[in-house]
Formats: sequence, C-alpha cells, structure tokens
Amino acid sequence: MEEKWYLKAAHAPDFEKPGDYALFRFFEILPGVLMWATLAGTVLASYFFPIGASFFIIAFDIYWLLKTIFLSLHLRHSFNEMQKNLKINWREKLDALVPRQYAAELQVSDWREIKQLIIIPFYKEPYEVLKGGLDAIVKSNYPLENFFIVLAAEERAGQEAEADAIRAKNEFSKHFGSILVTKHPANLAGEIPGKGSNESYAAKTAIPELIDRNHIPYQHVLVSSFDVDTEVYPEYFGILTYSYITARKPLYSSFQPIPVYNNNVWDASAFSRVVATSGTFWQMMQQARPERLATFSSHSIPLSPLAEMNYWHTNMVSEDSRIFWQALMYYDGNYEVVPLYYPVSMDANLAPTTYETVKNVYRQQRRWIWGVENVPYLLFGFVKNKKIPFSKKLFFGFNQIEGFWSIGTNALMIFLLGWLPIVIGGHKFEVSVLAYNLPRITRYLMTLASIGMITSAIYSLKLLPPRPAHRSPRHYLWIALQWVLIPITLIVFGSIPGIDAETRLMLGRYMGFWVTPKVRLSRTETPATI
Repeated sequence: MEEKWYLKAAHAPDFEKPGDYALFRFFEILPGVLMWATLAGTVLASYFFPIGASFFIIAFDIYWLLKTIFLSLHLRHSFNEMQKNLKINWREKLDALVPRQYAAELQVSDWREIKQLIIIPFYKEPYEVLKGGLDAIVKSNYPLENFFIVLAAEERAGQEAEADAIRAKNEFSKHFGSILVTKHPANLAGEIPGKGSNESYAAKTAIPELIDRNHIPYQHVLVSSFDVDTEVYPEYFGILTYSYITARKPLYSSFQPIPVYNNNVWDASAFSRVVATSGTFWQMMQQARPERLATFSSHSIPLSPLAEMNYWHTNMVSEDSRIFWQALMYYDGNYEVVPLYYPVSMDANLAPTTYETVKNVYRQQRRWIWGVENVPYLLFGFVKNKKIPFSKKLFFGFNQIEGFWSIGTNALMIFLLGWLPIVIGGHKFEVSVLAYNLPRITRYLMTLASIGMITSAIYSLKLLPPRPAHRSPRHYLWIALQWVLIPITLIVFGSIPGIDAETRLMLGRYMGFWVTPKVRLSRTETPATI
C-alpha cells in the first residue's frame, strides 16, 4: 500500500515542509473563522442591515425547525431499533448462522473462533468503577474464555492505579481467557498523556503476549477500546460478533454502540443529565445515518486494520474519532462504521459539589468538541490522497465543517441573536412592520420546534434504569421537566465550549487530554434494562 506519511500528524507543527505546514494551518484556522464570521456578521448585519438580518434569522429559525423534525424522526427510528435489538438473544442468532453466511475473508468456520480483546485504559478512577465494567463483562452471554482483557494503567497515576489493576486481575482472572496488566510509561517521546497513547501502548504490549503467542489470526480478533466506566449489556458481544461476521466488508469496518449514561444517572444533577442524555440522543440520530457515522468513545475495530495502521494516535486528544478518519484515509475511502443500534452504559458527569460538576461538564464538552482537530486532518488528507472519490471528500468535508460550525453558532443564533435587529437596528427599523412581527414569527417557530423538547423528555424517561430506593417516584417528574433547561445547556455546554475549542485551534493553542473524574454516590445493578 502507498505510504501515507501524513497519517500520524496531529497538528501543523508536525510538518517540516513550509507548504505542508501552511496548508494544514489554514485548515486549522478555517472552522474558527467560519464560526466567528457568522456570529460577528449577524451582529453587524443587525446594526447596518436590520431588514436583511431579520429575514436571515427567520430563515435560520425555519431551518432549525425542519432540522428538529428531521432529527426527531431519526431518534425515533434508532430508539425502536435499539429496543428491538435488546430483546434478541444474539447468541442464539449466532448459533443459527451457517458458515456460508460468514464473511469469506474472515476464514471462520465457527463464530466461537472470534476472540474479544478488550482494552480498558484508566488513570485514577475509583476501583469500583473498574470493577463495575468487569462485572458486566462476566455477565455476558458469550464464551468467557474468548475474552482477553487488558487493564491499561498509567505510570503517572502512581502505585495505587497499578495496585487496582493487579487487584482486578486477581479477582477476575478465573472468569476470562486471560487478563494482562500493562503500565504505560510517562513522558515517552512523541506522545501526549491520554487515552490514545495508553491504549496504543497496551495493544502493542498485549498482542505479542495474547494473540501472537497463541497463533490467533488477526482477522479472528475484535478489539474493543472501552472507557473505564463502560458497562456492557449481556448480549453486547453477541450482536458485535454477529455484526462483524455478517458485515458487508468486515475488515474495513469499525463497530459503534450507543453510549447511554445510566450508571449514575439518578444521582446526577439536572443539567448534567440533560447534557449527557443529549449526547446519547445525538449518537442515536447518527446511528440512523450510518454514512455520516464516526467512532466515538467506546468502540470496536478488527485487529487486522488496527495493527496495519499502527494503532491509535498517541499525539492528540480525540483518538476515538481519529481512528476512523485515519482508516478512511489509509484505505482510500474504503472504510465505514457499522451502527450496532445497541447500548453500552456509562457515567454521567458527577462531582461532590454543584460548582465542580458544572466545571467538569464544561471541560468534558470542550474536550469532545476538540474533535474539531480532525477537520484539518481530514481536509489535508483529502488534498494529498488522490484515490478517494471526490464525492466522498465533498460529503465528509462538508458534514464535518457544518457540524462544528453548528455547535458554535446555532444555539446563540436561536436563543440570543434573534433579537438583535430590534435591539440595535435603530429607530427606523424599530417602528417597522417587520420589527413588530419578528419576535412573533420567531416565537411561533420556536414553539413548533419545542416538540423536540417534548420528544427528548419522553425518550429520556424510557432510557432510565429502574429507580433506586433512595429516589422517590416524583423524581420521574423532575427528570421530565429538566428539559426546560435545554436553551441554557445548549449555550453554556454547547456553543460556549464550541467557541472555546474552535478558537483555541484557530490560534494554535492545542489542548491536552483531560480525564473526566468518575464519582459514584450510589448505583443500581447496571447496566439496567432499558
């Protein structure tokens, strides 16, 4: 395969040639410029051209209404598919398959030949968080001897993290085919501390020990990169294996579950639940549009392409989505993400105080939106790789730019800037018929769009695990009513961290990896039935 020297680049300073540096830097600046041009342009147009700005705002509100309806339909479809998949015994479906239904390139005669290599990077999370994920895997309706678990501790986390890993190995080794503890060294050259560098080190350490030594073909191994708080449902590895061995092109596919933040949802604050559940809804809507889907957070990938690409990036933050963009570039556009329409349970943001929770939610959202660093990587790769079809370049390029532009601008445009022509448009515009009708038109359109909040409230209740004893039945009412916070959360935990992240990239102030603290006040037996 043609060498693609640019695939491991993270940011513009990684390039030695001035021309490559300048092009990559231009693409880093582009998302922030588009965002700021839109916001500043709306303000200036409201002052100098209030009539034109008013028509633009009305058109934008109509666009938002239509987008809300469109996405609500996708949410409904994904929810129904997820509910259907949760009711299926996927091991029985695997048993019902005959070898001719397996993808030929896997060279598998029995689905039990598929091994699950699960990498769990962790830092200083409480032992009960690590144990919760392993407890869930033990309950899997899947041959436990097929699980190879890698507990990837960080050297910089100190002896306590390594002790937790050894404790977990001693407690759970009797259940699985093997458990290996790795310790990612601190301060390795060319790395930044974070999940990507840890899991790549863990994979490179584990594969000779667990896979090569046992002479297991790489196409028989699915690698799952799990956040430490990830807890699987009993049939998860069944549907994952079924999807893999029946996939259209299994060795050119990653597999994406739906993150549902149920582990501690009953103890999370209202705004933390709204932000977390909104993230779940977005992932559900993306599953209904698989042509746009990229890997996120906990995901699975065959070992063959992962090893061929030399694993995850070690020098940037958003390694979870970068592995897909890297594969898309490496295989000349011939790579995709298969939606599983199946959940994994994770933690909502929770801290001992309200202030700490607000701060942590903001920092987590900013880290996720820092996925904008993939935009210059993608665009630069499209320029360099002539084998990717132009239609695919246009599709992914537009969707990525539009997505990050929307994060920084949409909520502010809808909830704040829509009034600007009236406020700063001058007396002549203030007494016009359009000025009189603008707030009424926008209010009417936003009232229609509020169907999205009603839909969110209904599905948020359906996603809840069983109510714990320390929560009264009236808590269901508060969880439904919490969606009135959506205008605030969209701005405070959407637009503002979006502006923050995209401005940092525009200015070349590259972010490091921030580890979200994990706090459990109480818990039910999760993952619970949805």
